[in-house]
Amino acid sequence: MDKRIKLGLDQDRIIDITTNGRKTGAPRRIEIWFFNIAGKIFITGTPGARDWYANVLANPEIIFHLKHSVRADIPAICTPVTDIEERRLIFLSIFHILNEDRDLKEYIKHSPLIEVNLNTANTCIG
Repeated sequence: MDKRIKLGLDQDRIIDITTNGRKTGAPRRIEIWFFNIAGKIFITGTPGARDWYANVLANPEIIFHLKHSVRADIPAICTPVTDIEERRLIFLSIFHILNEDRDLKEYIKHSPLIEVNLNTANTCIG
């Protein structure tokens, strides 16, 4: 993995992702936070329905756009995290990173949560 990308994954938090619309197939780009937990990349949101998550469920291929310490467009495949115990551990790690106390049960039950598997071999660094 390119050193600049590794640095971005280690220290950045805000990224963009491009998903493909589940109905139109059109690209949809949004700004979102990601979390690097023990070398695994996760994206989540507050509890509730999210269009980006519905798009990922329909088509798990996204572009992960680093945009702060390095500019890079990284193709990725997303996997929803559905196991309750795994979700609990990930959300506990996220809350620790954020240094915030949130309603863990609500997040486990109602928040989108995906693991992002990056294909850094096909990355466009700008």
